[in-house]
Formats: sequence, structure tokens, C-alpha cells
Amino acid sequence: MAIIFQSLAIIDPSGIKDPSDFIFDEQNGLRELKGENIPADAVNIDCKGLYASQGWVDLNCFNGEPGLEYKEDLESLGEGLSKGGFVKAVLLPNTDPAIQTKSDVEFLKTRTKDFFSKIIIQGALTKDTKGEDFTEILDLANSGVKVFGDGLKPLANSDRLMKALQYLQKFDGIVFDHSYDPLLAIFGQMHEGEASTRLGMKGIPPLAEEVAIQKNIEILKYTGGRLHFQTVSTIKSVELIREAKKEGLAVTADVSLYQLLFSDEDLATFDTNMKVKPPFRGESEREALLGGLKDGTIDAIVSNHRPHDFDAKHIEFDFAGHGMLGLQTFLPGLIQLEKELGWPLLIEKVTSGPNKVLGESEDNSLVIFDPKKKWEFNSKTNTSKSNNSPWFGKELTGQVKYLINRNKYIKINE
Repeated sequence: MAIIFQSLAIIDPSGIKDPSDFIFDEQNGLRELKGENIPADAVNIDCKGLYASQGWVDLNCFNGEPGLEYKEDLESLGEGLSKGGFVKAVLLPNTDPAIQTKSDVEFLKTRTKDFFSKIIIQGALTKDTKGEDFTEILDLANSGVKVFGDGLKPLANSDRLMKALQYLQKFDGIVFDHSYDPLLAIFGQMHEGEASTRLGMKGIPPLAEEVAIQKNIEILKYTGGRLHFQTVSTIKSVELIREAKKEGLAVTADVSLYQLLFSDEDLATFDTNMKVKPPFRGESEREALLGGLKDGTIDAIVSNHRPHDFDAKHIEFDFAGHGMLGLQTFLPGLIQLEKELGWPLLIEKVTSGPNKVLGESEDNSLVIFDPKKKWEFNSKTNTSKSNNSPWFGKELTGQVKYLINRNKYIKINE
């Protein structure tokens, strides 16, 4: 069956195109409608007021299966990715057990082979992501893994990072690292600053991230290889990565979407849903992150999707888990940022930017969304097994409507 998308405005990094008609069928995929014969049974969809772009790519997404299915299982994750507009996602290795063997990889591949979104597996670099002994990296690579890291945990052991960068060059692998010094961040609850002092909470200083990034860049200079910094959050971090790129190092970076929307002042209500890692920082840091996106220092915006069960968040702030949901609220977050960054740049940071990080080519995917659609994020609309979001129970603006990927088409949020 053919589908005609009428008057659809496509956004790409170069700008917003004039509305045009597009046709899709499973045999020929998606293409602009230019004088070809339209099948009699074609379905017409009026897309006036809607926007579209290449499908979105998430470089940082938590999955709880195996072992942590009570937070998020693969089925709920797959549905959340589709409703969030993602056609591709990198899954962190922080399951229980960690994704660290060939059989672990095959399990995920089997469970996700029919997903609408393409799943990219980040294999654990060290056993149980403890930062000590290496996993069987070559076995993982032979199973198709090219992204390696310890996920939520920093690769703080300098020797391990150095050897990983050297070893992964054998097969063009890339190290993903959430770089921070765990001892400088120990017991930290939020950004170290005026707000943490006023609220009486132990702060996480920017220094904890900056020392680690500076050290890791120096190691990269020595070893060569490819290094991707996940969820950067400070002014100096952006400056260090900017200089590393100028020096020609193979370094890339991403930032959490919600890092661009909230600040440490938002924790004044002690809402545990606002407790994330890295923490929300000050307005000057937020502006530096926006600047890093604009000048290309930061390559991608990620969901940093971190589902938590009820008990992990409905507890004293000091003991609550770090993280918040990020898939279904991703588009509403982009819409809040649109006035500051504009659609072309935002789309670049969720399409061509992350694809370049992964070394993957552009694909013939499409996400169509309504930027003005209002909806409530609640127990009925939420696909996750968790609900740890400051937006839960609130009205949001912006909703994904249709998704095309790998010559397949689905309606979203119907």
C-alpha cells in the first residue's frame, strides 16, 4: 500500500524546506512525489502544520533487561523509542549482568531484531563495569559490537582507558565514556554552587568532570584512537573538547537534552526526579553548552533515558537514584529549545551528528511530528515501566505522529 504525505515540510541541517508531497511504499521506500503514477489504493495524509526530518538517533539510552526489568524491559523500551521518534539507539551495558559476553550480545540481538528502531549495543569494556579486568573485547567485536564503554560508570582507571584506546584501533572501535573523577564527586547530590550551599546538600564540583576530561584527552593524544565524551556539562569541559578538535584528535561529545532545560535552581523543591548525573548546573554552564552545540564542539543531543522504579525515587533526596525518563518527552524538550537553537541545528544534533559519531551513513528514515500538539504525560500515555520525570502528570507540547524506518511505516500516538 502506498501512502501520500501531502504538504510536508522537511527539516534538515541546511534549513526548513518548502512543503512538498512525498510517497512511501514498502517496495521503493520514501521519495518525493514527482509526476509518477499514484496507485488507486494510495492513502493520503494531510501534513499541513507538521514537520518531518530524518529519523532521530539516541547515543545514550538505558535498558534494564536482563536483571533490571522492573525499571525498563526491552518491550517497553522499544515502544518508548518509537513514540519518541528514534529510529536508532545505543543501549548502555549496565544491566545485571552487564552486557559483556558474546552470548549477552546475541540475547539482545535476538530480542530486538523485530524492533522498529535499530538497536546498537554498547559492550562493557571491563568485567561487570568495575573498571578493572577487561572483557573479551575481540569476541564482542566479532559479534558486531563497535561501541565500548562502562556506560553509567566512568572509566577512571587511566591504564585501562589507555589500553582500550590502543586495542580498539585494531577494528575501528570507539570508546564511549561518561568522564568524571568518582572520588571528587563522591556523595555529591547536585551541582556545587550557591544553590547547593543554600539547600544544604553536598555538591558535585565541575572540577570532577573537567579533571577527567583533560586527563582522557592527554591519554588520547598519546594513544590515538576514537573517544566519545558522554553527557558533558561544564564550561571548561566544552573548552577542552573544542581545543582537542582543533588539534585534530578523534574526539566527539554529546549533551543530555534536559541539561539544556533545567538548572541547579530547579532543585529548590527537593524533587527527586530532578536528581540526575551529571547534575543540572548553573545558567553560565547552560549557555556554554548551547555555544558548544552551535559551533560544533558538541556533536549530539541525547535523551540520557534513565528509568527508575518507585522506591528508588520516592525516598529522601540523598538516597534517591540519579536520572529521569527521556524518550517520550524528547520532542517536547526540543520544542522548548527551538527558540534558542532553531530547528535545523536541533535536527542536525539528533540525526547527522550522532550518525557521524557512530561512523554510520545517513539512512532513508523519516519522523513526522506535530510541533503544536498538546498531550498529557501520565500513566495512560507513558510507555515506560517507570515514571520518574518532573513532567509526569503535566501537559506537554509536541508529539510524534508517523515514523518510517528500514522501509517500514507505523503510526504513532494514534
